[in-house]
This record gives sequence, structure tokens and C-alpha cells, in this order.
Amino acid sequence: MSKEFARNLFNKQVMATDGTEIGTLNNIVVEIKGGNIIDMLVTPNPNFDTSRYRKANNFILIPFDSVSAIKDYIIID
Repeated sequence: MSKEFARNLFNKQVMATDGTEIGTLNNIVVEIKGGNIIDMLVTPNPNFDTSRYRKANNFILIPFDSVSAIKDYIIID
């Protein structure tokens, strides 16, 4: 995957590979020691089923290693 500035990721739409719109990226969780992105905090779309995701307040946590592409959308597997 190509490099991308974190500031360019915020407020991007997150979409599944099948075209399901999951929500909007709100924040990221970073491993301090290594600097790796661990999770994305996503504001889910109101009609999206969040039951299979971990939750933090009003956000769902999506592991960053599930990202397959970042272009106009953040695509996850």
C-alpha cells in the first residue's frame, strides 16, 4: 500500500469491498513505540449493522490491517 498522510485520511468514507458504506473515519489508534496504525475509529452510517465490530463510545473500531486500498474511499476486506 502506498504512503498517505494521516491528515488526508480523516473524514474519508469507509467502504467494504462489496460496496457497503460503513461510515466515516473519525480518528486512528497508533502504537506509540512503533508508530503503526492499529485501529480506525469510524462513525458508522445509521443503517449499518455494527454488531460484528468492537465499539468505543459512538464509534466502531476497525483493524487497520483490514484496509485493502485507500483512494477516494478507504476500502476494507
